[in-house]
Amino acid sequence: MRGEWLRRRAGVLTEPNFRRFYTGYVTSLLGSAMSPVAIAWAVLDSGTGATGLGYVFAAGVVPQVLVLPIAGAVADRLGRRPVMLAADVLRCAAQASLAAAVFMGRPALWVFVVLAWLEGTGEAFFMPALDALTVEIAPRDQLGNANALYGLATSATRIAGPALGGVLVALAGPGVVVAADAASYAVSVLALSLLRLPGGGAAGGAAGRPAVRRTLWHDMAEGWAEFRSRTWLWVVTVQFAFFNLITWAPWMLLGPVMGRAYLGGSAVWGAIMAVQGAGAIAAGVLSLGRRPRRPMVVATIGTFCYALPDIPMALHASAGWVAAAAFSCGAGSALFGTFFGTAMQQQVPPEMLARVSSLSLFPAYGVGVIGYAIDGPLAAAFGPAAVFGVGAVYGLLSSAVVLALRPVRAVTWKENGESAGEASASSPPRAGRRRQPAGPPP
Repeated sequence: MRGEWLRRRAGVLTEPNFRRFYTGYVTSLLGSAMSPVAIAWAVLDSGTGATGLGYVFAAGVVPQVLVLPIAGAVADRLGRRPVMLAADVLRCAAQASLAAAVFMGRPALWVFVVLAWLEGTGEAFFMPALDALTVEIAPRDQLGNANALYGLATSATRIAGPALGGVLVALAGPGVVVAADAASYAVSVLALSLLRLPGGGAAGGAAGRPAVRRTLWHDMAEGWAEFRSRTWLWVVTVQFAFFNLITWAPWMLLGPVMGRAYLGGSAVWGAIMAVQGAGAIAAGVLSLGRRPRRPMVVATIGTFCYALPDIPMALHASAGWVAAAAFSCGAGSALFGTFFGTAMQQQVPPEMLARVSSLSLFPAYGVGVIGYAIDGPLAAAFGPAAVFGVGAVYGLLSSAVVLALRPVRAVTWKENGESAGEASASSPPRAGRRRQPAGPPP
């Protein structure tokens, strides 16, 4: 009985490929969870305020906007693992260079911007490839658990990473933390290189069919056709495009500034980020082994929580209230990430997952990046409370609208025997149309 309970919730860890990848992924996430605190304080220590910090954040997102439209198609053509390896090598080099620059003094703003640009480019290629690699290294009946474990890894590192990063910044300076992030990417490179995938993990046609040589443009067009055919997918993508602009950017950009100004400094802000991770761990553990009949209903309910941290920030509340809202935000993000990701992997043919994933990510970053560039000036002109207040209102109202839509509520859980190409309530068959994939917003 106990063995069956564990298999139902964590059986995916018995798969050697998933276990190898997951080890490297968790290590990389830990480094990445520490580095934002360090980079924010390094930028602020260099004499740059919120506007300059916004430029650095934007520099990490702009290349993702430019690259994402083709990144998924490249991963589907060349193979998910080779693309992810190249992405992690690039990110390792960027963070190592930034660490060296910080160790040597106070880098100019342009140094932060250029290296953030390179790190963001690697991220753009890695993200859609990760969505697609999962179906290669995890059994179909364990996809929900694989996504829940990804969320748990993110959550655990959000506890350990920001707290450890904040303490290390206070004790040893930001350069040490950025160097650790570079080392964590190196571990991920090693883990990816140890995967044993049939045919080298190359993508192409469906299993058992010879690959057909087509142009990259043709592959992108196929991905677009699949993306736009799924109402639930493009609706959520539009929601998150403006969500990143209006709701999330203030929390990520102005949050550290407010933490420095009145919440208690880097250690307190790191602890708040850790509490956010604790909320995600709690919800992630509860998600293991769960197979909700309407996964997008559960996922959308989780999105209400994303807006909650903006409320105490708008009210200039104490760190305790901010931490409580951050906990709820983490819990909601775990629900959304687990069940949205699983719905996408179940509904979309595996050979096209990376393409449509990149299309769903592209608008979220394309519109959201504007928030990093304008929130600093907007906060200076109207005050941080106004920026946070607008973010909270949009976050709550947009989730309510999405939840009310029938195509979102109609997406159903697919069991092991059902293929992504089968008809579903959310995607009725259309004569003469080739089946293709879909992907998630950040």
